[in-house]
Amino acid sequence: MRNLLLFLTLLIGFSFSAEVLKLGAAVSFTGKYAKEGDLLKKGYELWKDTVNAKGGIKVGDKTYKVEIIYYDDQSNPNRAAKLVEKLITEDKVKFILGPYGSSQVFAAAGAVEKYDALMVQGGGAASKIYKQGYKKVFGVFNVAPDYGKNLIELATSFKNPAPKTVAIIYEKTIFAEDAAKGALEEAKKKGLKVVLFESYPKGVQDLSSLMIKVKSKKPDIVIGAGHFKDSVLVIKQLKQFKINPKFVGLTVGPPIPSFVKELGKDAEYIFGPVQWSRAFKYKDPLFGSTEGYIKAFKEKYGEEPEYHAAGGTAAAMSLQYALEKAGSLKVEEVRKALLSMKLETFYGIIGFDETGKIVTKKMAVIQIQNGKPRTVYPFQEVKPVYPKPEWK
Repeated sequence: MRNLLLFLTLLIGFSFSAEVLKLGAAVSFTGKYAKEGDLLKKGYELWKDTVNAKGGIKVGDKTYKVEIIYYDDQSNPNRAAKLVEKLITEDKVKFILGPYGSSQVFAAAGAVEKYDALMVQGGGAASKIYKQGYKKVFGVFNVAPDYGKNLIELATSFKNPAPKTVAIIYEKTIFAEDAAKGALEEAKKKGLKVVLFESYPKGVQDLSSLMIKVKSKKPDIVIGAGHFKDSVLVIKQLKQFKINPKFVGLTVGPPIPSFVKELGKDAEYIFGPVQWSRAFKYKDPLFGSTEGYIKAFKEKYGEEPEYHAAGGTAAAMSLQYALEKAGSLKVEEVRKALLSMKLETFYGIIGFDETGKIVTKKMAVIQIQNGKPRTVYPFQEVKPVYPKPEWK
């Protein structure tokens, strides 16, 4: 009898382990993008735990528990590409959850296409990703020019006093340059005078020479396109050089909780474009609703989600429902299911065009008020504060 029980235990254990779907992700846990990478992983992990708690992913007549194999790309695009190649060729993973950062996503996309895998990502927004003719790369982030466009749209909606000039500074990366060009194009459409449009090197520690130029131009609006560390640096040096524009808008940094932790009161009234916000009000097949997602995230992590985490969850959900709709683990069948998708989620309506980019959702803009990111445009939790008070 004991031998029979042991045999059954081993058999059940083997059967369970055989019904595991392994996904892979190269994510920045160290380096410049570690803050963003950690948030992205939180989004993936919340999705994985929720799916597994509900029984797993049903693909055809089988149900799979999910495992995610992670590697640290160290915020390095070349390393991201090599690790994604390793996931596909050595770990035998067909389905990739993307890295954080447009440069990393762009580098990883080549490996995905080369080895006939499929990637759904919520970490890269550069439009260049979707101009390569890739067939197996999908993204749930609106493209980067929308970041700059949304900031200028909001800034030019204010009339008392109406801003007339803008300075745009940006990190020399494919995402930041793309976002800056979106701001530039929209600024010209709105009749703003662009007094400065200038880049700075990736990884820069000091922007003093650029700040001297900004100060001399006395812009009404300052737009900074970069990542988290750039956002913090820009605010510190705007204050240091006593530059007091009426409107400051920065990509990536403001909605991340560490932005306020590092800057304190100096973070107040800074604007930032976001891919997702708690002001979105949607139904969701996994979490019930946007509020249900926020509740689940807070229960797991003790903090509210922001858009990097939400993008990770949304990317993973998109892959989940494509797998279920396809009823197959064949890459081409899942790809077809993604192309035909129009799914309402906590994140918005998810649907892709032939290039793999999302075309069915809006972005929003938040402003730090009382130490928290609050949505002010085009959905509105609170009224925006304008013009920005001078530094104290």
